[in-house]
Amino acid sequence: MSTTTTTAVDPSEYAAEFGRYIALVPTGDVQAILQQQLQDFTALLEPLTDEQALVKHAPYTWTIKQVVGHMTDCERVFGYRVLRVGRNDQTPLPSFDEAAYMQHSDFNACPIQELVSEFKCLRRSHLRLIRHFPAEAWSYRGIVLGEPASLRAMIYVLAGHAKHHLDILHKRLKPAAT
Repeated sequence: MSTTTTTAVDPSEYAAEFGRYIALVPTGDVQAILQQQLQDFTALLEPLTDEQALVKHAPYTWTIKQVVGHMTDCERVFGYRVLRVGRNDQTPLPSFDEAAYMQHSDFNACPIQELVSEFKCLRRSHLRLIRHFPAEAWSYRGIVLGEPASLRAMIYVLAGHAKHHLDILHKRLKPAAT
């Protein structure tokens, strides 16, 4: 295993906005963490019915379906950043408006199992992509949100964003499991 998959991310490797997600990633092999998140995601969400996935749990304003859809949108955007930085592309990558994405989607109309499957496909694809980066790619830097960003940092953002939402989903669904 390459040490690049277990080395902590330095704040000089990313824009400050990403710090809150990177801080959520536990110490260890980030590829193993991404894989474990996929297993956790699957175990938590595959048992849900469409009715359960349409519930809003106060104080949250999105249904479970909307959260899963949002996670999938972000998995795509963050995964694209991973690809671009991992290919040493120096073209600056801008932000995106997650609220606008939600306004122009209808995740509640989708069966929860399709939403879950879509996220799983993307995460598996990203795991394969990351596995095949050469060791030197982990030190590549692109420009994301106007700041230098390393491949390692972008992978940690992918993991940290998913952890953020998985933690919330666990809180929301805990009463339903008891």
